[in-house]
Amino acid sequence: MSTQLPALVAGLVDDAAVFPPGSASLPDAVAAHRRHRAAWYADLVGPLLLPASRLVKLPALLGDGERIAVGMIGDVPLGELTKACAEADPRVDIRQVEAAVAKRGEDPLPGTAELVAVARATGNRPVYAEIPLTFGLTAALDVLAAARAEGVPVAAKFRTGGLAAELFPNPAELAAVIGACRDREVPFKLTAGLHHAVRQVDPETGFTHHGFGNVLAASLAAAEGAGVGAIAELLTVRDERPLVEWTDGRLDAARPLWVGFGSCSIAEPLSDLIRLGLVNGGFEA
Repeated sequence: MSTQLPALVAGLVDDAAVFPPGSASLPDAVAAHRRHRAAWYADLVGPLLLPASRLVKLPALLGDGERIAVGMIGDVPLGELTKACAEADPRVDIRQVEAAVAKRGEDPLPGTAELVAVARATGNRPVYAEIPLTFGLTAALDVLAAARAEGVPVAAKFRTGGLAAELFPNPAELAAVIGACRDREVPFKLTAGLHHAVRQVDPETGFTHHGFGNVLAASLAAAEGAGVGAIAELLTVRDERPLVEWTDGRLDAARPLWVGFGSCSIAEPLSDLIRLGLVNGGFEA
């Protein structure tokens, strides 16, 4: 049985092991990431996501001649992100920078412009601006779209979960975001809450989580011109079959619009992908 991953799911899951709810120690996260990068499913896994403030501790955990791809998460002032990229150990390959947009009241526009400036200063590294799902979102996306038209490697990032019910956007809200990114040709990432492939209720919290399979189908539909209503309908589906049908004939094509998502567990999404038949192979935790 082939273990090759289809292009449609390549790089789908960034390794967020150090973030809640996993909250792995840095040594454990680096060791686990090393195993992921050597495994048959390596193409599924993106960079190791780390707070900018912890990058300085990373080189001591690397072996002789070892390099590691990292996604730097902004937990320091924006001005320090550029400095962190410039001063990173040569063995630490900062593939992307992600930072929350600092709102001015309810207006995310000034913070979005500041992150575009960071992208200009950090060379060819993509910068993902985490935009709040609030008033001013579409204007913030317009700023990103204008910068992309100038060749600046910026994109969007949105939260799809957290520790409170209000942090989970409903299907209509998320569909509107996907449609808005499609209309502006702005790629997007998602973070938090995407634990499984299909929309489901967490039995411990009672929160309804989006499924990454739902988002994948919705992104494919959006890229093919679906309206917000049709996109939202796919996000509400709790039957995996219509979601898998959207991948028919598309597995060998690059994933449109949606860059991927961060997960503190690689095993969970991988297991779901295997169960859905989108990935072939075996997995040992």
